Amino acid sequence: MRDPSLVRFRAVVEGALAHLESRRQEINDLNVFPVADGDTGDNMALTLRAVLAELDRLGTLDRPIDEIGREEIVGSVARAALLGARGNSGVILSQLIRGAAEELVSRPGELVDPVLLGASMARAAQRAYDSVRDPAEGTMLTVMREMAARVASELAHMPDVRLGGEVDADVQSALLADVLERALEAGEASVRRGPELLGVLRDAGVVDAGGHAVTIIFAGVIAALRGTAPPEIERFAPAVRSSVRQHASSTYRYCTNFAVTGTDLDAHRHAAELEALGDSVLVVGDRATLKIHVHTDDPEAATGLFAGLGEVSRLDVADMHAQVTEREARLTTVAPATQRCGVVAVTTGAGVRGLFESLGTHALDGGPTLNPSTYELLAGIHDVPAEEVVVLPNSANVIMAAERAAELSEKLVRVVPTTSLQAGLAAAVAFLADRDAAANAAAMQDALAAIRTGAVARAARKDAHGRWLVGDAVGFVDDELVAWGDPRAALAGVLGSLAGGAELITCIAGDGAPLAEDEVRGLLDGDVELEWSDGGPASYWWLLSAE
Repeated sequence: MRDPSLVRFRAVVEGALAHLESRRQEINDLNVFPVADGDTGDNMALTLRAVLAELDRLGTLDRPIDEIGREEIVGSVARAALLGARGNSGVILSQLIRGAAEELVSRPGELVDPVLLGASMARAAQRAYDSVRDPAEGTMLTVMREMAARVASELAHMPDVRLGGEVDADVQSALLADVLERALEAGEASVRRGPELLGVLRDAGVVDAGGHAVTIIFAGVIAALRGTAPPEIERFAPAVRSSVRQHASSTYRYCTNFAVTGTDLDAHRHAAELEALGDSVLVVGDRATLKIHVHTDDPEAATGLFAGLGEVSRLDVADMHAQVTEREARLTTVAPATQRCGVVAVTTGAGVRGLFESLGTHALDGGPTLNPSTYELLAGIHDVPAEEVVVLPNSANVIMAAERAAELSEKLVRVVPTTSLQAGLAAAVAFLADRDAAANAAAMQDALAAIRTGAVARAARKDAHGRWLVGDAVGFVDDELVAWGDPRAALAGVLGSLAGGAELITCIAGDGAPLAEDEVRGLLDGDVELEWSDGGPASYWWLLSAE
């Protein structure tokens, strides 16, 4: 039996997502609760995008979308929203969608009319409240509840609210849009009243980002039903206040999201366990599939709670301390546009970091040993304002962690297995933001094939064969030891090996390098150009690459 409501459903989801995307940055800039991490708009858009992708997937099956059973489609959509959700706001939005879906499934065969719409909104609001262990008023929970209450009140005074039999689709859409527009009025009033209910909003001088996003989503739905521009929704300016950093949840560093699939999962028990590791805990789903959200300093411990209980997937880790800092910086400058592709480069030392950033990459501090964890790499991937990301590990010891982060990330990620900082810089030169990750990775591999790398460092221990003592210089070309002893002699040996057939040698001098730039230039044949930079890592005197 054909169900035209399903075609309309896809249209309204697409309209809601389009309108949300058009004001996503505004929502991000309002975000101060529970943490001022500036990603509420991103997270809610990802949830809606997952729903639309699932509808499109269903549309590729051997049946038209309007012939798929309502129970099947809303069940698939609810699961897609759950698995695609990220962050507090995304998870709560997934529960709004799940609650509405449950109401639709419970009434098979009924036309979507104002009564069914009102019941779906009420169930959505209740499901969202039930998902939060300590619900805060003044947020998107309040906004949705008050919108549902407004619909219920309107229905009590409206004639002919039930639809049956053959109904003109345009008449049905117009009636639903009228009801939703009245709900939207209540939602906007609730958003404006939010700071009266939640102190952190009042102190920061903003409204709740998630609640504001809910009204924007409904405005997009109304536009899709009417085939017109969305109703005007007030724009709210962000407020940059240091007080927004004082919320208790900002003491935890990582916003951690993941899914767990198993056979006998217990949301209540797992929520209590997660609260021992952090706060802002959300555990939603059923005994077969859970979506987890927690703010914690130990993402590995959070995922480890489910060892042996189910499969962990869709892991996303965001560094909230970095996000808060970036949000405040963004609100005092022009926000960067989202790119098609970005790069995460593992670095160490301010000078090298500056070189990578000058090439348009996101520099991730790997510490003195250049050895970030998988979770730090995931946070770096998350922070890149792009849908696809290339990772430059810049150390053989980081490649495996980078590949694991790529597997776990919800973004499309490619790892280019660079084994040194200087190789990473050569690869980064080949990056173009408007290419996809696969094309950038291929271009970077080509760039790496055209270079050789070298390094000279202070020996930390004496050679077992008596070739050098502690404090002497040791020089390498790629991974091969080629020179040792006096710093000048060792550097000359490395430069001599690299210079054969080279047109350009790049040299990055580390802190305390014993030869100045002019002395290094004097070691080179006049036909080879030297490009010099200071600020390399303290563990090396010179990092070199030859093209």
